[in-house]
Amino acid sequence: MKKRFVLAALAALFIGPAAQACPDYNLYGDTYELNGADLVGGQYVDLRAGGDQSITGCGIRFGSDRGRGYVTRAPDFSIKLHGMGRYKIRFTVRSACDSILLINTGAANWYYDDDDAGNLDATILLTRPSNGWMDIWVGTHDGSVCDARLYLETFRR
Repeated sequence: MKKRFVLAALAALFIGPAAQACPDYNLYGDTYELNGADLVGGQYVDLRAGGDQSITGCGIRFGSDRGRGYVTRAPDFSIKLHGMGRYKIRFTVRSACDSILLINTGAANWYYDDDDAGNLDATILLTRPSNGWMDIWVGTHDGSVCDARLYLETFRR
């Protein structure tokens, strides 16, 4: 009995609490394969923004914003990008709530935005996007769920 208690205590020490679940780029969302030229002029997809996973405390390092909000564990979209060398790409959310946007690129960089698109919506512009897998989460600032539209558009550099 004592041995089991010690093992359980060690497991809790090294594994930590299981309650904190974070966005997982090892999972896949709706999967697409696109070329940079496919997105010239823009495309969009409708979805439900939000989720039950708080990104606070996940250890994700962002370049700018503080990184607050709620997403699903798996990305909403997993996109395999090709031919991005001549393009920059913009992701913009239009929603019925306070949206956030979280992106993990093929170069393993995290990007986050809360309100830069105006009207409590998110946008991210990647000026030198890498080829490869890009995972995208469309969440909400407060954990609510709402209808949203994600716009993707490439531009020549």
